[in-house]
Amino acid sequence: MTREYGSVAVLLRTRTIVLLTFGAYRKKGAEMRREWELEDLLDCWTLDEQELALLANKSGATRLSFGLMLKYFELEARFPRREDVPRAAVDFMAGQVKVEAALFAFYDWSGRSIKNHRAQIRDFHDFRKPTVGDEDKLADWLATKICPVEMSRDRLRGALLTRCREDRIEPPKMTRIERVLGAAEALFERTFTHTILNRLSFDAVDKLEELITTPPPLSSSADPASAPALEPREQEQAAAAQEERRRAFLQELKEDPGSFQLDTLLGEIVKLGRVEEIGLPAALFEGVSEKVVAGWRARARAMKMYPSDFKAAEVPVRVTLLAALCHVRRAEIIDGLVELLIHQRGLHAGDGRAGPAGALRRL
Repeated sequence: MTREYGSVAVLLRTRTIVLLTFGAYRKKGAEMRREWELEDLLDCWTLDEQELALLANKSGATRLSFGLMLKYFELEARFPRREDVPRAAVDFMAGQVKVEAALFAFYDWSGRSIKNHRAQIRDFHDFRKPTVGDEDKLADWLATKICPVEMSRDRLRGALLTRCREDRIEPPKMTRIERVLGAAEALFERTFTHTILNRLSFDAVDKLEELITTPPPLSSSADPASAPALEPREQEQAAAAQEERRRAFLQELKEDPGSFQLDTLLGEIVKLGRVEEIGLPAALFEGVSEKVVAGWRARARAMKMYPSDFKAAEVPVRVTLLAALCHVRRAEIIDGLVELLIHQRGLHAGDGRAGPAGALRRL
């Protein structure tokens, strides 16, 4: 069953208890338990004989709250805050332990007593408190197993909580969880970008870098046998024109491709040729999900159109951003051309006319 952490408002409708939750964990994308039926309360919040034995020497607010924490930990593998406990569960538990539900408000949620109660509950469920070493292992596991297929912080957080349950470790505090997630993301980015850089040839890296590199001024003392000398003003104009072409091509790669039409067909074929010239390996992003590659492409598109924004990044990050941009754009162009080919074949079956349609057939 799905669950949520947060403050709870309870609405009774016949036998259904609707839980509306607004706590901090909901903001971070945790799953939420919206409806409780009586059968669910019986299944999830009923104390067995061993659990009742733990409450034998407890009374009043302590008896009620200990029972709630005991069952909450069984369900969530973590301890609740006062506002995390559903009111419906409070009422249900109060009936079992023969304590007024109103006493729940008087339980002390800080201090020595609750620490002792939590220790008892951890021991009962055979869990232990997390260590710094556990956090480092969690970060390594997330970076190796989860980050290559998932970029969502909420899902990373959910995977961490699931892993803690499997390893029977109480999850770290929320601030520590965020630190672990940040460490995992940083470790994955460092490993991922260096892997991509190492998979690329020197020539491919140079061509990717050319997308954002301003060409140096042409020398007026160039070898006459290879190229005519240019005046300083001509050098500036040539360099500016070359930079503008690179900037325009980079912007084209970042823009939404839109729908393919015959009047833009030749331009897309030229664009595809320029991307192919970079020489990206077919298995460049092997082992990484399309979702992650698309995320890096989106990150590249979010930057401004000026190459200087890419230059600010470290080389492995910069090259990976540009490679993801070209890789995804290449696939989009090919998909668009294939769709247009299918469409044109349907319209002009057996038509051998030249022009854009003919070029598409030859492609």
